[in-house]
Amino acid sequence: MTSAVVPDHPWLLPGALAVPTERGRSRPRRTTRDWIVDGLCFLVSLFWVLVVTFDAAAPNPEMTAPPPYDWMIAADGLVGLVCCALLWFRRRWPVGLAVATLPFTAFSMAGAIPLLIIFFTVIVHRRTAVALALTGAGIGTNFLLAYLRPEPGMPYWASMAWGVVLSGMVLAWGMFVRARRQLVVSLRERAERAEAEQQLRVAQARQAERTQIAREMHDVLAHRISLLSLHAGALEFRPDAPPDEVARAAAVIRGSAHAALQDLREVIGVLRAETAVEADPERPQPTLADLPALIEESRAAGVRVNASHGVAEAHTVPAAVGRSAYRITQEGLTNARKHAPGAVVTVGVAGGPGAGLSVDIRNRWPVGGATDAGIPGTGTGLVGIAERVTLAGGRLEYGRDETGDFRLAAWLPWPA
Repeated sequence: MTSAVVPDHPWLLPGALAVPTERGRSRPRRTTRDWIVDGLCFLVSLFWVLVVTFDAAAPNPEMTAPPPYDWMIAADGLVGLVCCALLWFRRRWPVGLAVATLPFTAFSMAGAIPLLIIFFTVIVHRRTAVALALTGAGIGTNFLLAYLRPEPGMPYWASMAWGVVLSGMVLAWGMFVRARRQLVVSLRERAERAEAEQQLRVAQARQAERTQIAREMHDVLAHRISLLSLHAGALEFRPDAPPDEVARAAAVIRGSAHAALQDLREVIGVLRAETAVEADPERPQPTLADLPALIEESRAAGVRVNASHGVAEAHTVPAAVGRSAYRITQEGLTNARKHAPGAVVTVGVAGGPGAGLSVDIRNRWPVGGATDAGIPGTGTGLVGIAERVTLAGGRLEYGRDETGDFRLAAWLPWPA
């Protein structure tokens, strides 16, 4: 599994979206953006408390009717200051603070703004059922507030209507913010899951390719060892054979042993799954000599292929190297059919003993980007080819070159 992706500028996002919650923490850390928002909410609420308190203490209040006793003005201002201080804790205990301060909404005008911000926090961070329950309770206390602190020049029913409309607007805004955050979190989880699944597919493709290579090497080594056993047995049972026959048998034994050591060196490090079920014997693996048939097969399928074969001493190409070159060419032609139908494919094979074997496959990049010819695939073919080339001790390059064409190039070692 991969770790969660951290955005480039996490301080611009809310804490719930910027970084994943750390292990052992019930809530994410507060980001710079959260601190700025909390500070602005505190300042706005404090300004509201001062304005409402001074207005209530004026001889002719304009915002609300003055309370029957002067000490209630100071008490209302104190309640507003307490609600402003509680804003710094609203992210930790939104529901608890909303329930504890709910009675204040029935008489406190100074605490209206901070209490509304606490209510908005509950809607954003808690379930819809909790938000709806607090909305209903807030509307009920709003009826009492409109009766105890009526606005000058506004009838009772109008004050109640404005309170209901304001509560509905805050509820809708908070639910929109919550839905948007849930969508972002869902998309992030889907992206992380897709990335993890892709890595799993790549690992499975590598393991499958290793198993396939191990099976091929097993067949080759069994063939070499059987030749060694056959000729050694002949020498054992015919010690009086003519010298020329003994020399030929010894040469075959030496060549088979050398080839077996070469194949064994190539397969070292390949891990074969212990639980792999042996399949039915496969047909003989292709070599470099089968490349012309592969190209003619692609041409018969409608692919325009320009092939050039410049291999010196082709009969001395090791079987494993020729087989890898065949698989690389096969993958290149398959990708061209899938992603660039109709494009001309250029296949070049060149090399010699000591210089290595080079395979170069090119095709024009399709206009408008990659297309799909309807051929299914898993997207891991190049991964398996890269694993094969790496195990063979070679190099592989693929992608768009400086001319804009797609190029698949490999170099395989060819001992002198």
